[in-house]
Amino acid sequence: MEKIRNGLNKYFKIQERGSSITKEVLGGLTIFLAMVYILPVNAGILSSDGTGLTFGGVFAATAIAAGISSIIMGVVANYPVGLASGMGVNAIFVYTGVYALGFTGYEALGAVFVSGVLFLAISLTGIREAVINAIPKNLKLSIGAGIGFFIAFIGFQHAGIVVGSGATLVTLGDLSQPTVLLALGGVFLVFLLYAINKRVSHYAVIISILAVGFVGVGLGMIFPELADVMPSLTNDSAGSLSDMKMVFGKAITSLPSLLSNPMAYALIFSLLFVDFFDTSGTLVAVGHDANLFDKDGRLVNGDKALLADAIGTVAGSIVGTSTVTSFIESSTGIKQGSRTGLTAVVVGVLFLLSLLIYPAFGFVSSVKANQLEPVTALALIYVGALMIGQLKNIDWDDQIIVAVAFITIMVMILAYSISDGIAFGFVFYTVMMLFSKRKKELNWILYVLTILFVIHYIIKFVVIGV
Repeated sequence: MEKIRNGLNKYFKIQERGSSITKEVLGGLTIFLAMVYILPVNAGILSSDGTGLTFGGVFAATAIAAGISSIIMGVVANYPVGLASGMGVNAIFVYTGVYALGFTGYEALGAVFVSGVLFLAISLTGIREAVINAIPKNLKLSIGAGIGFFIAFIGFQHAGIVVGSGATLVTLGDLSQPTVLLALGGVFLVFLLYAINKRVSHYAVIISILAVGFVGVGLGMIFPELADVMPSLTNDSAGSLSDMKMVFGKAITSLPSLLSNPMAYALIFSLLFVDFFDTSGTLVAVGHDANLFDKDGRLVNGDKALLADAIGTVAGSIVGTSTVTSFIESSTGIKQGSRTGLTAVVVGVLFLLSLLIYPAFGFVSSVKANQLEPVTALALIYVGALMIGQLKNIDWDDQIIVAVAFITIMVMILAYSISDGIAFGFVFYTVMMLFSKRKKELNWILYVLTILFVIHYIIKFVVIGV
């Protein structure tokens, strides 16, 4: 056992990064519990009417793609980051690729495959890492803080504390609902544990997730009338390896029909764009929290992390799921002390095991009656609150930086998109620096990216029209 411990410590540099095997394992479990909702959610979205994909097949493909890509991230890049099919980009897959452009679900998988191959090429040539390293420090901090606000907003929605409103877009939810009250109790619990500022604070998220989950399950068992509005340990629609035969390899066989349609290239560009900047923003945010930037502001092993992400998208499309990306929920483990790839390996193994034992984690999924997620919501709100602390390091004496930070954060939240927030931040930064006669502070990459962002929106709103 000691030999294994020493081997893990040496390979993953656990002590060198100020962590421990216990922290890494618990961090991995925390990240997995914060991410596992993606299995039924992604399967449900991709198997919507008209796609031709099956729930069970996509469920299994999502689990396998998440498992493989997370393990690669841990072993190759030594990053404490979990990967899985991304939210948002799966909506592009269905609503743009299938519904708006008329592609089949199999052809949309082909588009994911092509975008993944392009992503892989960009990562291998170092272009993607150069882009991340070209982002000015203050813009990186703005992106990280913006992601904090963004995921906290998602958490409030998943908890039912904030809901949609026809009059004001969003409003306070129904605090009399048992599910909302359970979620609100979880939010109080995680912040109270954090505020204690003792050893227990390091495990605030995992303790709160388990406590809220089992309290909810218990209430549903004791009071049958609450069963439909409380978390459950069972799930009736998990996938299996046999279900994958309906989706495995379809991304390759559908390429001829996909590429014969000129609109395929607009879809591929959209998938590539969102994946590129969602992942870049996530790595910038978690890299800051995990101290993975060197003294020159560059991501340590950033090229390997980006490569792992790109491989995940290619592999995911082949097994039958949408674009795989780095999950911002990884911050839940990092805030608990995770610093190495051992955490990502734990996440990957748990995703692979979820094909066999998913019902045991059913309490983190949406409740039956209202589709709220009281267990995972608390983790998102907690991590979001901690991430906005990056704002303290922004140069508040620079008026351009203040304006760009504001635009980046607000667009990211209100447009419900990390990539759109980054895009607006880049465009405003470049234009304002030019008009302020500070163009010497800009490099050519910023000019190129600004032009690409404009092209992206022309394609999105003029060519595709969505």
